[in-house]
Amino acid sequence: MKADQIIKNAKIFTSGKDQPMATAFVVKDGRFVYVGDEKGLSEYEGEVTDLGGRFVMPGIIDSHVHVTMPVGFEYADLGMRIECNGKQEALDKMSDYIKKNPGEKRYRFLLDREFLNGEDFVKEELDAICPDAELQIQEGECHSIWVNSKILERHGINDDTPDPVPGLAFYVRKDGHVTGNMFEGSTEVPIILDSAIELSEEQIDAALQRWIDYSVSVGVTVVFDAGIPGFPAFHERVYKRLCELDHQGKLPIYIDGCYVIASSREAEEGLKELKRFRSTYNTEHLKIHTLKIFQDGTQKIHTAAMVTPYVDTHTLGSTALSAEETAELLKQLNEADLDLHLHTVGERASRVILDGVELARKELGDKFHVRVTCAHLEIQDDADLGRFAELGVFANYTPWWHADDPEIARAWLGEERTLKTFRCKTAWDSGAIVTWSSDNIAFGDLMTWNPYLGMEVGMTRQRTEKTLVPEYNRTDVVLPPVDEKMGIEEMILGYTINGAKQLGIEDRKGSIEAGKDADYLVFDNDLLTEKHEGFSHNKPLEVFIRGEKVNRSCSPEGGTKSHNSCSS
Repeated sequence: MKADQIIKNAKIFTSGKDQPMATAFVVKDGRFVYVGDEKGLSEYEGEVTDLGGRFVMPGIIDSHVHVTMPVGFEYADLGMRIECNGKQEALDKMSDYIKKNPGEKRYRFLLDREFLNGEDFVKEELDAICPDAELQIQEGECHSIWVNSKILERHGINDDTPDPVPGLAFYVRKDGHVTGNMFEGSTEVPIILDSAIELSEEQIDAALQRWIDYSVSVGVTVVFDAGIPGFPAFHERVYKRLCELDHQGKLPIYIDGCYVIASSREAEEGLKELKRFRSTYNTEHLKIHTLKIFQDGTQKIHTAAMVTPYVDTHTLGSTALSAEETAELLKQLNEADLDLHLHTVGERASRVILDGVELARKELGDKFHVRVTCAHLEIQDDADLGRFAELGVFANYTPWWHADDPEIARAWLGEERTLKTFRCKTAWDSGAIVTWSSDNIAFGDLMTWNPYLGMEVGMTRQRTEKTLVPEYNRTDVVLPPVDEKMGIEEMILGYTINGAKQLGIEDRKGSIEAGKDADYLVFDNDLLTEKHEGFSHNKPLEVFIRGEKVNRSCSPEGGTKSHNSCSS
């Protein structure tokens, strides 16, 4: 048989179950037609490439990123970062900035909530320092925001505006009046990105191209886009541009997309829209078949749903769906051949989803085929860790988070729960299909989008001076429990074949096996024997998608100077 590529003398980690290692493979028409040892190459004709023992692995699958949202953040400056000792000092700093910079349409600031020492802003205080323009203060975790009256008026938010999800995504009120503080994405994202809808096609394409270039340079060949809460118009606009880029041969990365809803009340309309997205935005490298829901929020602002109350506030947080609502939604998704992906940070958020899956499976039996993924899983109750495997629910973790300083969390979780976070190894050993992601909402310097950063922290549970990460993200401690550290093979499997299974594309992606797309990476060094500390500095020498080399020369910062258009 005449072949397009014949590769020999390589150390190939295939991610395949039956043949985990190989030394040779053959590519024809963009697919692997042979994988094995060099004896089998005799049946193929063509130029032979001797890799000299270099390491080869499948293309990386990042199973939870945000592609559409960061395009808006690319042009929406979050503003000046404020560090202060209490609310009054923050007000003084913002007032001083506004006076020194008159005439701006909107003043933007970024502030971590802990600097307020338990105090809070109300719109009247913000109106007093900024009466003639809009003012927004983005909470550092980007899950809550404070705004003045002019922004409330622009978005039609008043005392009668209903909360999208009471207790989770809501407008803070005092004596029945909105205060200008609001929690979670479906309330705040339309405000943060309200100007993004005016971006030109050229601006959207430029932001996407920067992300594509970086992803190609590090060997990310497939992603799941986790969408935008509360702003479907902009989400859809970016999908339109992705389709156009694909038609132009400029989208080498396969994007598995979604449609986002906030609660069960939006399910009927959300399912209708998801079906429309599935048929409308359907190109070679963009497919949409997943409903995304923010089941809870974050621990830091106490919107993550817990089984045991927070130590400091004695609250539990809230979930978007109950177990019964989850089961009902799953039946509808099952009928429509659609999947479900959920943001689940707190222990109760994932428990409710597992309960819902159990209810749906009992009713539907073998007819149940929805792929359900719980993402992030910062903390899980002991009783639920084995249920992911039992119920066939995918467990998605963001491993570069697995080195967060535990001292910060003790204030709201207490000692015992703080020492039991991110238990990915326990989930893996139970038989669950664990996948990895780099979840972020802004492109920025793209350093935290690096899958080798995820691999390093997944294996070490720390970020040291050797770690390729912004300095403010480094920690000297090792996040307990240390027995939750992963091995390199587990990290690669989670970033390859397991990710393909989560997205339902394991028949053609995720491993180096005959019949699958020839997506593979070539390294100068052996990742299986590389030191774990500093692993984040790894980078592929060559990146192939469907047998076509898509990366060229690399800049020192980690982005590519250019890449070939992929016409696979």
